[in-house]
Amino acid sequence: MTRNTNARIAGITFLLYIAAGMASMVLYARATDGVGVTGKLASIGQHGLNVRLAVLLSPVMSLSAIVLGVTLWAITRDRDRDLAMLALACRVAEGIAGADVSGLQGLLWLATTPGASSIDPGAASALGGYFLRMQGSYGVSATFFAIGSTIFCWLLLRGRIIPVALAWLGVVASVLLVVCLPLQLAGFLGGPIVSYIWLPMLLFEVPLAAWLIVKGVPPLSPERLPDAVAGIIRS
Repeated sequence: MTRNTNARIAGITFLLYIAAGMASMVLYARATDGVGVTGKLASIGQHGLNVRLAVLLSPVMSLSAIVLGVTLWAITRDRDRDLAMLALACRVAEGIAGADVSGLQGLLWLATTPGASSIDPGAASALGGYFLRMQGSYGVSATFFAIGSTIFCWLLLRGRIIPVALAWLGVVASVLLVVCLPLQLAGFLGGPIVSYIWLPMLLFEVPLAAWLIVKGVPPLSPERLPDAVAGIIRS
């Protein structure tokens, strides 16, 4: 595929990923609109369809992460092939780790399966709390996302592939997540700030998607090519 084709696929995939992610969060929030573990499980029992739809959206997001890894690698590999490959590996790892829906399936089982009612109430509450905590944490998948995004944004900035201000926003937003997500995973960071740290990334990715779809990326010049290839062109 050409660079512009990869750019437009990346732009569309960014929007698909954002839409699927936000829809999944809204569905999950509505399904767990209860007080305490017992109340949340009761709410899931009444809104099991929302959780099932969130399960269906998970492979959409996972595949989107992998597609973004491949297309962004194709766009940035001329800047630094090794760094671009590392970023691609991070986005693939993100997609694979994010495909795990065992937490959602566990909540569905506890809330909607008749056999689950035979579990001791205390054990059911503890198990439900564990599954809810799994869903409340962005986990390892998000950390791989943040690392891959940081590298790709740096390469986009270094190659002047997108506007410099937009690229810098991406670098800052990605580094913020690289710092904060492991702290959240380890339990040092919690509360509303966990949601707010994603806002800069949203402000970056939506304009980036629009830019890639409408403007594409600049063609390669000898200055952007690896030295061996550039030498052939100049000769």
